[in-house]
Amino acid sequence: MIKRIVKMTFAPEKVDEFLTVFEDSKALIRNFEGCQHLELLNDVNSTNRFFTLSFWQSETDLDNYRQSELFKTTWAKTKPLFIEKAEAWSLSIKSEVR
Repeated sequence: MIKRIVKMTFAPEKVDEFLTVFEDSKALIRNFEGCQHLELLNDVNSTNRFFTLSFWQSETDLDNYRQSELFKTTWAKTKPLFIEKAEAWSLSIKSEVR
């Protein structure tokens, strides 16, 4: 499993526009083949900084999503709203405590 974290910082006046884009696309992303989980997190100290956390069955599934028309369309709407370059990490679990 791959866990993907994407950090996005928006112009404060663009946050509502981003939330609309996310609301419109979240079900499509969540139902994309290989996506097991998707959530949107908001930085408690910065109301215009968000993170997506998604779980993918494999790196291939994540790559297929990133090359899809859904990603391209969603990213084209999201990217102009940034005031900082987005950052992303793909992670695998090395140790888990339950």
